[in-house]
Amino acid sequence: MEYTALIVAAGTGTRMGLGYNKVYAPLKDGKAILFHTMEVFQKDPDCRQMVIVTDSWSFMEHWKGVLPQETVYVHGGKSRLESVRNGLLAVEYPYVFVHDGARPYVSEASIQALKEALKEDDAALLMVPCKDTIKVVKDGYVQETLDRSTLMAAQTPQAFRTDLLSRCLDEAVKDGCMVTDDASAVELYGNVRVRAVTGSYANFKITTPEDLR
Repeated sequence: MEYTALIVAAGTGTRMGLGYNKVYAPLKDGKAILFHTMEVFQKDPDCRQMVIVTDSWSFMEHWKGVLPQETVYVHGGKSRLESVRNGLLAVEYPYVFVHDGARPYVSEASIQALKEALKEDDAALLMVPCKDTIKVVKDGYVQETLDRSTLMAAQTPQAFRTDLLSRCLDEAVKDGCMVTDDASAVELYGNVRVRAVTGSYANFKITTPEDLR
């Protein structure tokens, strides 16, 4: 299966307090978060193209010399939805894996599991069971406690047939629906099943300075 890895790395990372995009922050080995994020896709021969949606052309110019020459750079938008749509315009392959630039610990096994899921379904994403009890709160008061056995937390990559995701995101924009992730758009507009593939708690998103290791 040939696919494009679309890595969304256009956030400002305000909670990191770095003054620049957190995906360029080094981990303990000195390599930037973004390099680790890209690594799993670089090792996969089925990944035929990598599209990086970034925040700053001037900053990326600094890194181009050490990133693979075939990497495609696309400017991010005002929202994640807009950024992914921008990235999709550069995608050349029939399947796309949309991944957070700040999730550097996704495993090769998880990527393989998504590819297996796409043999039967047109949309799939990594998920992990919720560890905590989840409550619905309104106006400061608990309204409902949800059944934790049915709840899972969404991760990335989220993998789709490219034309399907593009159409669903276009529909979301048309309706003014600001979906929280790409799978949400496919759930609403795709008329297909979205496969839940069990991921790993190790595949967390770096959000605060405490997450750097």
